Amino acid sequence: MGNSSSMLTQYDIEEVQQHCNNAFSQQEILSLYDRFCQLDRNGGGFISAEEFLSVPEFAVNPLSQRLLRMLDGLNFKEFVAFLSAFSPRATLQQKIEFIFKVYDSDCNAKVTFNDMLDVLHDLTGQFISEQQREEEGCNFQIPYWNLESVYNLLSLDFDEICHNRSDKAFC
Repeated sequence: MGNSSSMLTQYDIEEVQQHCNNAFSQQEILSLYDRFCQLDRNGGGFISAEEFLSVPEFAVNPLSQRLLRMLDGLNFKEFVAFLSAFSPRATLQQKIEFIFKVYDSDCNAKVTFNDMLDVLHDLTGQFISEQQREEEGCNFQIPYWNLESVYNLLSLDFDEICHNRSDKAFC
């Protein structure tokens, strides 16, 4: 997959569609490829963290450093798969799996209380104190989870919590 949309074959487009569970139409994939090529300034077929940070909206996102962990060095196919979680066609399960990866800062397939506090810190910065953050963390209403015991959420636990929350704001 080269550096312009004219270099994408029909096979490439269909392969990318399949890879992202048909979250994007063929025209959307062509548009994403154009954007990918704009970001891939050195033409190497991968987008670096520096290239992602050149997008102003991305650079100011409070979760940008967490997202960079997931993004750095993606090729086009992986780039589209990453973006598919944001598609209106993405299933709730795909969105939950994506957000789990955002919360799982150390990539150990678990979300700990400290992982949750780290996300809160990223989102709130200096606007609230550590004590307020811990109090908010306790408001997540996760069974058996408090400051004295570290409760690790596995992907299945995370999925269950997200499906059972009526407001879906957590996920």
